[in-house]
Formats: sequence, C-alpha cells, structure tokens
Amino acid sequence: MSGLSDLRLGFIPLTDCAPLAAAQALGFFEEEGLAVELVREASWATIRDKVAVGALDGAHMLGPMALAAEGDVLAPLALNRNGSAVTVSTALAGAVGPSGEGLAQIVAARRVSGQGPLTFAVVFPQSMHNYLLRDWLARAGVDPDRDVRLVVIPPPRMVERMRAGEIDGFCVGAPWNAVAEAQGVGRILMASSQFWPGGPDKVLGVTAALAAQRPDDLRACLRAVIRGAAWADAPQNRQDLVELLARPDFVGVAPAALIRALEYEIVFHRDDAGLPQREHALWFLSRMVRWGQLDADHDLEALADRVYRSDLYYDASLSLSEPA
Repeated sequence: MSGLSDLRLGFIPLTDCAPLAAAQALGFFEEEGLAVELVREASWATIRDKVAVGALDGAHMLGPMALAAEGDVLAPLALNRNGSAVTVSTALAGAVGPSGEGLAQIVAARRVSGQGPLTFAVVFPQSMHNYLLRDWLARAGVDPDRDVRLVVIPPPRMVERMRAGEIDGFCVGAPWNAVAEAQGVGRILMASSQFWPGGPDKVLGVTAALAAQRPDDLRACLRAVIRGAAWADAPQNRQDLVELLARPDFVGVAPAALIRALEYEIVFHRDDAGLPQREHALWFLSRMVRWGQLDADHDLEALADRVYRSDLYYDASLSLSEPA
C-alpha cells in the first residue's frame, strides 16, 4: 500500500493531453498525495462510456461531451485553447482555399456528374471539431447535413483513413493535422486559432461522484494538472515536452510532427487557459442547439453553470500560492 489515494484518468493520444502527461511524468500527482493511473484510450466514445459507468474517475475530454452528460460529468479545469485544424486531402487542397473558397463549386459539380458526396470526418458529434468544421463548411456555402457526408473517426485513425482515400478532409486536434502534412497525405487549410483566437477545446472531465465524495482528492488532482499545464507552457520545457509526448505510452508520433503541431498556438496554462469559462460552455451549447443535438427549450445557462465549475478551479489554483 502506497498510502496515496488512487485515481484512474483516461486520455486520447493528442498534444493537449500534455498537462496530464506532465503531471504524471514529473511526479506532480504523487507530490499531491495521489497514485494516478493514466489510461490511454482509443476513442472519445470509449472515454464517454468509461466515465459514465465509473470505470474512470475522470478524463481528458471534449468540452461539449462534458456538457452532453447533463451534470453527471463536471468540468473543473480546461486543458487547452486552440490546437485543432481543418485538413483536406492533397487531391482537394489545390482546388480549395483556406476559407473553403471553391468547395461549393466542387460539391455542385460532383452532384451534376453523379459522383458521391465528399466525405469529411470529425472526432465526435459533440466536439469543437464538429462545430468548427460545420461552420467552415457553412461559410463556404456548403450545407454540412445535405451537401457532404460527415463521419466520426477516432483522432489516431484520421491520417490512415485519408491515406486510404476514405475521407476527403477532417477536423482534429494536434498533432494529427501535422502528421498528415508530414506524410504528404493532407494539407492544413485553417487552424482553430484563425477561426476563434484563444477558443476552447478540451477539459478535464470528472464524475460528479468524485467531486461530491472525494473533494480533497479532486482538489489535489486539479492542483497537479494545473502544475503540469504550467510546465507544458513554459518555453524552456518545449523540447522536453516534445520528447515526453513522443513516447508510445502518450501520443507516440515523430517529434517533428509534435513540434509542428505546437506551432498552431496551442495554449495550456497562460492567460487563464485553465479556467473553465461559462461563455465557452454557452457557445458550445448554442452549437448543440443549432445542429440539432439539444432542444432549444433547455435552460442553457443553468446547464453551463452546473457543468463548467470555475469555483472548483479557483479553489485549487489559488491554493497553489498558499504558504505550506
């Protein structure tokens, strides 16, 4: 027996798992009195299901996914801002501009010629990636529900599915856009920071039971992850961060792709990036309503306040500066 409190946290191999990876590798969890098992999962659906049944105490999670759980999952910490991008195949890249210029004409020509629709992939229905891609398509004059085919693919499989010719474009988090470019499979057209500078993305989602029954452990966990985020953001740690994420037990891709991915303005800690902002939650909920994932008569403000728990974040972050 270690005498430490046990927690199981899931993550997907993405650059924005960095705060969790750093907290584990640098011993921050242990220093906060926790024995944390980080579990590398294959898909966001697996993350959702394991958190729902209590097989995981929490996880690296899509912000809208936490909101879709209607209060069974809380988001007391944001893990990053920016980091996602829209990428299209090299075959399509020559005919489509960064804002989707030319895409509507391609869609119309394919319809007239009897070709099937273009296929685009997102990582999960309730995700920044789905909403970013849908807005990008809509601004280009393309109806995402009528003019193209949208499919869900786990982030680590995006590049191989594009290489196989099964998808024409995708929106995913770093580093998989950079991996597609490095392998000559696709080209990045628009980073999420161009769509919404400093826009939200992932959160640390935890079960409501953990918050209610083990508040001290949750506070310790948040402290450790905040410390991990601050370390990951520090420029002097960039090379060490790349080497850490390149490990097969974390993201497991070539360092060059991770370096390229970090150029897309991903932020883990600075400028209050860790604060789970009510405005971000409300924007996600507005997208969920717009795209038919949530009834318009929902009390969106109450749901945002129930899930995005800035009070828990402030309690943990302010305690980091308290004297021992």
